[in-house]
Amino acid sequence: MSADPQLTVQLLHALADAPGGVSLARLCKHLGVRMSVLLRTLAWLGTANLDGQPGPDWVRVEDRGERQFALLTPVGLAEHAQRSAAQTLQGG
Repeated sequence: MSADPQLTVQLLHALADAPGGVSLARLCKHLGVRMSVLLRTLAWLGTANLDGQPGPDWVRVEDRGERQFALLTPVGLAEHAQRSAAQTLQGG
């Protein structure tokens, strides 16, 4: 099991456009997914130890008062840049 590839691309793109992070509620609305799907995806893309191996550390979740925000880590930002460059080279 792993994160949905299409949702991963959409999530990385949404977070790359918001260096200060995006609230989880706003991300759910923007991506059109339920909170449980978003949380599971964030776990897969973060540092959680799932399937016996740690995640890639592309995202992290911060508590800010009563709200939670998702942010790209430096590793996630590099991954997004690499994917964007590859897509540009492919003419996408």
